Amino acid sequence: MVRLALVVAEFNYDITSLMLQKAIEHARFLGAEVTYVVKVPGVYDIPMVLKDVVAKSDVDAVATLGAVIQGATKHDELVAQQAARKILDIAVEVDKPITLGIIGHGANRMQALERVEEYARRAVEAAVKLARRKKLLKDAKYSGATVYVE
Repeated sequence: MVRLALVVAEFNYDITSLMLQKAIEHARFLGAEVTYVVKVPGVYDIPMVLKDVVAKSDVDAVATLGAVIQGATKHDELVAQQAARKILDIAVEVDKPITLGIIGHGANRMQALERVEEYARRAVEAAVKLARRKKLLKDAKYSGATVYVE
């Protein structure tokens, strides 16, 4: 069973609270166990806790959840791009799956609400699949025939 942590931004919590509910439901559907739900103030803050979360021995993967809503300036672009870049950097550094379930940039509130379920489910599904496949790959051994890890 994959042990999954969810890191969720509180900013735009009317949206991210729904994402959290959908993520937990989908994790159960996939047979994964949610071991931690860690809330942070905003999307930009997600990378600050990731190393601590993935260091837990009872976490195989992490799904990040957040919503960056378009405003009058390009601040949403900055927040979304920097958070996404750092999340990927940390995932590669620690060699554990950390997936991106962040709506935006460029989304308005209505678009974000329409994408709640899709983004939450995709982030959880990718985290669970990656965790399972990394384990399969670690245990796989080539013996003259192509090894498929799927």
